[in-house]
Amino acid sequence: MELYAKALTFAIPFFLILIIIEEIAARRMKRQINYGMDTISSLSSGMTNTLKNLMGLSIAIVSYGWLVDKVALFHIESTWLVYVVAFIGMDFVGYWSHRFDHTINAFWNRHIVHHSSEEFNLSCALRQSVSAIVGIYFFLYIPMAFLGVPGEVVAIVAPIHLFAQFWYHTRLIGKMGFLEHILVTPSHHRVHHAINDIYLDKNLSQIFIFWDKLFGTFQEELDEEPPVYGVKKPVNTWNPLIINYVHMWSLIQDAWRTKSWWDKLRIWFMPTGWRPDDVAEKYPWSYWKNAYEQVKYDSKPSQTLFAWSWFQLVVNFAMVFHVLVAFVNFQYLEVMLYAIFMMVSIFAYTSLMDKAKVALPAEVIRFVMGIGLIYWNGGWFGLQEFIPGANVLVGIYLASSLVMVFLILSKEAKAKLDVKPAELVSSN
Repeated sequence: MELYAKALTFAIPFFLILIIIEEIAARRMKRQINYGMDTISSLSSGMTNTLKNLMGLSIAIVSYGWLVDKVALFHIESTWLVYVVAFIGMDFVGYWSHRFDHTINAFWNRHIVHHSSEEFNLSCALRQSVSAIVGIYFFLYIPMAFLGVPGEVVAIVAPIHLFAQFWYHTRLIGKMGFLEHILVTPSHHRVHHAINDIYLDKNLSQIFIFWDKLFGTFQEELDEEPPVYGVKKPVNTWNPLIINYVHMWSLIQDAWRTKSWWDKLRIWFMPTGWRPDDVAEKYPWSYWKNAYEQVKYDSKPSQTLFAWSWFQLVVNFAMVFHVLVAFVNFQYLEVMLYAIFMMVSIFAYTSLMDKAKVALPAEVIRFVMGIGLIYWNGGWFGLQEFIPGANVLVGIYLASSLVMVFLILSKEAKAKLDVKPAELVSSN
């Protein structure tokens, strides 16, 4: 985990630099690809995934190390060729785990957050799951284990394979010639993120596009069919923690409401989107039947809320980066408490972005937790050793944040009341 934290201290700044470069390039091309609240939500989602991993909230039913020890038919040395085999093997695993996530009802909950943005840009690549806690795809690693690919090689290749999937989340790069036949390109991945019927559940490969061509899930991006991004059943929230469980909550509701015991059991393993007939009739879902009728989610923030949301993102990002940099010096309990506080913090300010009433009680909990952590720890996790007066600054920030949330929600509620008569008149 220390190696993971260290890797992220280099990878995250690199990702942010690329996001900034993409935005500068888009402006020069006179195109808008980033929208403030959506970008904040995406970056916040990336932070939640980082925190989950730092807390060690990943359970492997069968570890790869155990698997290779038990089933390996060969013993191979860690040469460059082994790393190539491991990379291709990881990509094979990635294709099939990705395909299962898209096609099985319960497993879609592990992946929905990545598709939840109604934009397509580098920041949306950071929308990663916190709900995929149990590693259920261990059986896909059996071919690699048979070949005897060492566990330490897989441990090195896995993060490289993951980080290599970042760059192609962009609308600014067109088709890339002969590379279209070998690698997953931005054009291929635009298809994958689209909700157009012709594009659904296509281009599931992660690095090498030939898996889709081999297993029948390839679809070329068509000029006459511009991709529309998001999910068919819109999440309608900026809160990444809610997005992570919104599909699972829908399945739980449907399983509870249906009268058929058989449907209660099979709903979890049916194709994604399947619902019992009795529930679908009584509790219909709103979803985009025609992709081009999509109306993007917009909480219509005031300038104050918009600016405050960016401020919260910057402060919370700095705190997460503090966890990464100082990870080696923290006890596990400190990491857990810091990460839980950060999760509550992200929940609070992204709820405020939605103008949700739950933002205020979430902020109160955050304030109490923050003051309690300063008291318990004798400071803010050693930050005062590097920034004089850090404890006071964090305390002032927490108090100011609580006041701001109250003021912003009060202002938004008043604005909503003031605009209501005009809306009623215009709708008649």
